[in-house]
Amino acid sequence: MDRTRARALAKQFVEAGRPTGWFEVLYAEADSGTAVVPWADLQPNPNLIPWLDQHPAEPGRRALKVGCGYGDDAEELCRRDYDVVAFDVAPTAVATCQKRFPDSKANYVVADLLDPPAKWKRAFDFVLESYTLQVLPPAQRAAALSNVAEFVAPGGTLLVIARGREPDEDRGLMPWPLTRAELLQFESHGLTIVEFEDILDNESPPVRRFRVTLRR
Repeated sequence: MDRTRARALAKQFVEAGRPTGWFEVLYAEADSGTAVVPWADLQPNPNLIPWLDQHPAEPGRRALKVGCGYGDDAEELCRRDYDVVAFDVAPTAVATCQKRFPDSKANYVVADLLDPPAKWKRAFDFVLESYTLQVLPPAQRAAALSNVAEFVAPGGTLLVIARGREPDEDRGLMPWPLTRAELLQFESHGLTIVEFEDILDNESPPVRRFRVTLRR
C-alpha cells in the first residue's frame, strides 16, 4: 500500500506541532478518492485473530478499540461478544464506520488519544491498541502510551500490536517501529506483561511485529 501521502502529511503536521491533525486530512482525502489510508485493509487485523481465538471473551465484557480506523477490528470484537466502544481522532473515519456498519452494536465516537474522556479511565475489561502508537512521534508517544494503560480496568487486559525493531536499528519512515524497551514502559503504569511475542507476519515481505499481552 502506498504510504507516500500519509508520510508527507505526517511530516507536515508534526513539524507544525499538530501531531494528530493529519489523520482527518488523510481520511477526508480518502473519502473524496484523492488518497488512500495505507493501513485500511477492510478486514480485521490478521495479527489479532489468532489471539482472539486463544482468548475467548466472556459475553458483556467492555472493550475499547484505540484508533478504530474503518471499524473492522471493532466489528470483530462485537462478533466475539464484547460490548465495544471504538474511537478515532478523525471524524471522517468514525462517520465511515457508521456508514459501513449501520446496524453495529459498537459505539463509534470521535476522541483524541492524547486527551481522552475522563470517564474512560480504568473502565474497560479489554483494550486493543494496534498500529496507533507507531504512527505517533516519540514526543507524543509516551503520553499516548500512558493514556492507553489508564483505559484498562482492574483485572483487565491490554493487547498491543505494533511493528518492532531493535534499539540500534534505524527507525526509518512512518510508521515508526517500536522497541521492546518502549513497550516495557507499560509496566510503569501498573500493568504486567503476560506474554511478549516477537513474530513475522504474512505480508510480502514479512514485517516484524510485537504482540504484547498485559494485565492490570
